[in-house]
Amino acid sequence: MTRLDAKSLQILDLLQSDATLTSAEIAERVALSPTACQRRIKRMRDDGVILRDTVVVDPAELDGYMTLIVQASLVRGQSDIVGGFKKELREAPQVQQCYYVTGDYSFVIVIIVRNVPEYERFIQRMFLENPRVLRFQTSLVMGRVKMGLQVPINSVG
Repeated sequence: MTRLDAKSLQILDLLQSDATLTSAEIAERVALSPTACQRRIKRMRDDGVILRDTVVVDPAELDGYMTLIVQASLVRGQSDIVGGFKKELREAPQVQQCYYVTGDYSFVIVIIVRNVPEYERFIQRMFLENPRVLRFQTSLVMGRVKMGLQVPINSVG
């Protein structure tokens, strides 16, 4: 685990809010030089603290896209079965998020598909024909209340 000081945490918090900030803008906000900010950002990338910079697209703004939440249980919890299923999920472009969890289901999976026929093809391949899957349940997302990937570094209470 990488140990980050207060300045690096401030930089990280700013970048999570707006990855388009320049080193000069960040430097001004955290009272460091732009070069020092660039070094810290590079170190956080090299250490795997910052995984990537990305653009977040609202699927509701694109015609026909649907978000679904799938809960799945596997036939048994052997490491080769779990590992194989995790690999399949990582490789599926429809899978946006996936969590290996405790409880009645082993996985909670957030998927985005263009339409019902694409969803049917996806579940056929990923769940119905998959010998690793014991059972699954799908919920259609009616509306997004909150979506985020920010780690609450400087949150209050």
